[in-house]
Order: sequence, then C-alpha cells, then structure tokens
Amino acid sequence: MTNAQQNTAQKKRQIKLGTTIQGAGTTQSAWKHPQVALDASVSFAHYKQVAQKAEAGKFDFLFIVDSTFITPKSAPHFLNRLEPLTALSALSTVTTHLGLVGTLSVSFTEPYTAARQFASLDLLSQGRAGWNVVTTGLEGAALNYSKTEHLPHNVRYKLAQEHLEVVQGLWDSWEDDAFVGDRKAGIFFDPKKLHSLEHKGEFFSVKGPLNIARSKQGQPVIFQAGSSEDGRNLAARSADAIFTIHDSFEQAREFYQDIKRRTAAFGRTPEEILVLPGIDPIIGRTAEEAERKYQERVELITVEEALDQLGRPFTYLDFSVYPLDAPFPELGDIGSNSYRSYTDKIKKVAKEENLTLRQTALRFAVPRSSFIGTPEQVADVAQKWFEQGAADGFIIGTAGANGLDDFVDLVVPILQARGLFRNEYEHDTLRGNLGLKFVENRHTQSSAAVNKIAA
Repeated sequence: MTNAQQNTAQKKRQIKLGTTIQGAGTTQSAWKHPQVALDASVSFAHYKQVAQKAEAGKFDFLFIVDSTFITPKSAPHFLNRLEPLTALSALSTVTTHLGLVGTLSVSFTEPYTAARQFASLDLLSQGRAGWNVVTTGLEGAALNYSKTEHLPHNVRYKLAQEHLEVVQGLWDSWEDDAFVGDRKAGIFFDPKKLHSLEHKGEFFSVKGPLNIARSKQGQPVIFQAGSSEDGRNLAARSADAIFTIHDSFEQAREFYQDIKRRTAAFGRTPEEILVLPGIDPIIGRTAEEAERKYQERVELITVEEALDQLGRPFTYLDFSVYPLDAPFPELGDIGSNSYRSYTDKIKKVAKEENLTLRQTALRFAVPRSSFIGTPEQVADVAQKWFEQGAADGFIIGTAGANGLDDFVDLVVPILQARGLFRNEYEHDTLRGNLGLKFVENRHTQSSAAVNKIAA
C-alpha cells in the first residue's frame, strides 16, 4: 500500500470488529445447545478455531474476558477456562494479523508483573497485544489473593489509574533504538537509552526498569470494560477503547456521546478512544429463522437457572429466597461494590417497568438483542449505530451456536460491500488496524523536545 493509499484508508472511518471467547457459555443454559462443545472453554482447538475464523473475517481483535472467583452456581465457561495470557500467547503462533486482547485485574496483580506479561505478548505477536484493564467486580475474588475484603469501588479505580500509569511507564524503560548490538565495539545496548521509573505513589512503589523492550506498535492497546462513573472516567482519561453493553440504540448513543465528551474534557481528541458495544447477534436467512433461534435459547433456560445467573453481578446473591412473582426486591446497596453499572441497570429497568423477580431474571438471562434478524437487518442496525453516533464498532459474542460463523459469512460481506468494513488488513499491528497512533517513547519525546529548544 502506498503512502497516499494509507492516508486515504486512515481518513475513511470504518467499523471496528472484535470477538470474544465464551467457550461452553457465559449463561447458565448455553451449554445445553447440541452444537456447543462441552470442553470448549479449555480446548485450545476451540480457541484456535474462533481466532482463525475472526481473522478470516478480517476482524481487528480477539477479546478474552476473565474473573478469578467462582461458586457452584457459576456459568460453565467461568467454572473451567484457560487463563487469558496463556491462551493468547499460544494463539499468537497461529494468527498473523488478529489483535490479541486479554483481561488482567489491577486489584490482584503487581504492575511490574503485568507490564512484563503484556510486553511479552506484544513481542511474541509482533505488535498485536491489548490489555483489558479491570478492577474485578466480584468481592469473593479478594479471598483468593490473601485479602480479607475487597477494596471499595472508588478506591479500586484510584488504584487502577496509578497501576496503569506505572505499567505504561515501565513499558517505556527502553527507547526503541537502545539495543545497538555492535559486536566490534562490544556494545550491546546504549546505557543512555535505558530508564528507571523510580515510582513512589499511594499504592505502588516500583523502581524499574523493565527487562523487556517495546514492540513495533510502541505499547499494547489499552481497553477498559467498566461503565460506572469511575469506569467511564478511567476510560476517558487513559484507554484506547471501551467495551460496553447496551440494550438499545438510544442507550448506546447516550453512552457514546458521554464518553467522547469526557475524553475531550481530559484533553484528548474524541477520536483517541473507540467505543465498542458488545453484541450477541442471532442471524437467520429469514426473520422467522432468526426468531426461531432466539426462542431456542429461551427454551433452554429454567427460572432457577435465570435466578442463579441474575445473582452473579450481585456477588452471587441468592435470589431464590425472594418471592418469585412479587416486584423485584429492594436491595439497597447490594451490588454497589461489584459490577456497579450492571447492577444499577438491572435495578433501574425492574423499577421503571414494574417487573417481578421472575420477569427480571428471564429478561436478563436471555435478553432480546437489537441484532436479531436476517443478515441485511443485522447489517442495517450495525450501520445505524455506527453512522448515527452510537458505536465505533462492535465486539461479537460467540455464545450462540455458529454465532461468529454466521456473522463472518453472512454479515461481513454486506458491510464490506457498503464500504463500512475492510476487505484486507491495512496494517500488521493492532494499533494500526484500529486506526490508533503509534505510542512514542516518552524519553525519546523528551530528548527531542530538549534538542529542539537547544537548536
């Protein structure tokens, strides 16, 4: 591709696409579908199949979510699954362009360790790594890390901001041309281009430097997946992309505009962050077939399973103790220190629509997505959200049988024909394909600024 062609490609806004690994299912019932492999969550063959299908569809990235606490009522994919960075490292060897994004909690990981892990993935994949920065919503996770209690919500996000700043500082330990490798002179690296961090903050004290160099994209791409006030601010201040979930176009557009406003308020341009709603499309060659596929999902789940699923974001609250056909119970602050944005949403919908506990559980167990229909209908909805200020792209769920295959085979060609999605990869790094700038090393920038002043 010539420079002129690259400039044209960069100027034309196109949909960004990612997909998730959901294995045997992130709901209580998805595993019951005969086309879902029971060992999918721990099968590298399954991970490889999903990754290579996404790459064949020219997707930007594969996204692996994670949590570190389970109960016997957890969904199958949560009970038994591969650790994200291990899986992504393996996937880097069987893909060439697909971005590889993994979740790692700042609440239970030291910045130096996180920096090494993602820098390693970034080098192994030649610039295709991304980090989904989370604070961990489930309070029980603290008990797996020698903690007696989970940090309060606002404290977790203060910690997250400092943690991320430390990691990004460590990623700049080596300037890009530090390793000279001059055998005759006996110079392996230029000491002036190695930098210690010397960080001393509220939560962390990290000397540095990091013992691994930067990749061709500069630094891994930063994702964030929280939609609370604190989560939105963290994303707007520091993230390259935010993973969110919305029931309607109106909700998605309101969130999109809010994130773009916040990003500008932090001194960044709105284009510096991508808003990527997660969707679970159900596609049929006819509208009737799509509806039948949706009803198949509804029929798989029992009310008891729906209650278990509803309890998870409320730190596995046992909803079976409440009257099933009475109004959704008043829960006070329950859920406020876990997945706050999601639990607030559940409470709000139940109250505004005067739903019973049964109705609420079933509503959120098998939500009716806007992305149900024929390939053309799903493409139309995606185009509307993209062009009318509700999304920069989408993260496609894979919980439904053949969901990713249907999207790649039936919807992607329509988006390509409309000029809304690429036909070929334009770049060989995740940042490049997402249209994000290469991250200059801060020490190189500082030297350049000093030299400019001196000149």
